[in-house]
Amino acid sequence: MRTFSAYVEWDPTTNLYVGIVPGIPGAHTQGATLDELNRNLQEVLELCLEEFSGDIDELPHFVGIQQIDVAYDPVPHS
Repeated sequence: MRTFSAYVEWDPTTNLYVGIVPGIPGAHTQGATLDELNRNLQEVLELCLEEFSGDIDELPHFVGIQQIDVAYDPVPHS
């Protein structure tokens, strides 16, 4: 068994949680609740790994998230 990390965000347009497992092509899904998202991520990750023909230890490992400060002007420029 291996534990994977997922990046989770809230999409205000769809009112859904969106989850992505970094480094695993196709491992992304959504859910109305965090519990539903977790179940959906587990299912899609299992499907992606079934299709993966290489060594699972060669897959990228999630390291973390960094915060980046940028200047932001919320006023649109014309």
